[in-house]
Amino acid sequence: MALLRRGLSGEPVRILQGKLGVNADGVFGQGTENALVEYQNSNGLSADGIAGPDTFTHMGLHELVIVTKGIRGEMVTRVQAAVGVTADGEFGHGTETAVKKFQTDNNLEATGMADPTTLAVLPGFPEFTPEKVAASVVQESTPAIDAEALSAAKAEPPPEPSFLAKVGHGIVAAVEAPIEVGKSIWNTVKSIF
Repeated sequence: MALLRRGLSGEPVRILQGKLGVNADGVFGQGTENALVEYQNSNGLSADGIAGPDTFTHMGLHELVIVTKGIRGEMVTRVQAAVGVTADGEFGHGTETAVKKFQTDNNLEATGMADPTTLAVLPGFPEFTPEKVAASVVQESTPAIDAEALSAAKAEPPPEPSFLAKVGHGIVAAVEAPIEVGKSIWNTVKSIF
């Protein structure tokens, strides 16, 4: 998962909400989407209500950035330049292969995704500090999502089907599994619709 959209919940949503100044309940509902669209409009970003690597970077939420297959944008271009492939801004198979090679060469887990751990080692990403890398993993103090907020969000209508068609490969089904300390905070993300 590399994108946040309406219908998801988890720690990355809570972090995004805190930055947007809305109720940080960890559930991405209509209010969060509205605040995100307003932020994107005000800052010259694509105002689609979807938070991805470019939006996170603009917001200074580097702990949430994951650049992976199917993602497009400025962060992809930067990753491509750093791993030495054509910088077309579209993360495809060639970029994934180059990222895996970089990860293997640098004793990182070869996932093919440029997460904060990989970005901290790639040249040209000084914003990915050890603090941001540490913030990208579940801590013992990471709170659970409030059950009442989840119930309220489930009552909202799901996003329009055309929205899902626009997003494409950047959204992966959430896995229902216990969350372990030291795992990516993205492992806390669940779909609520």
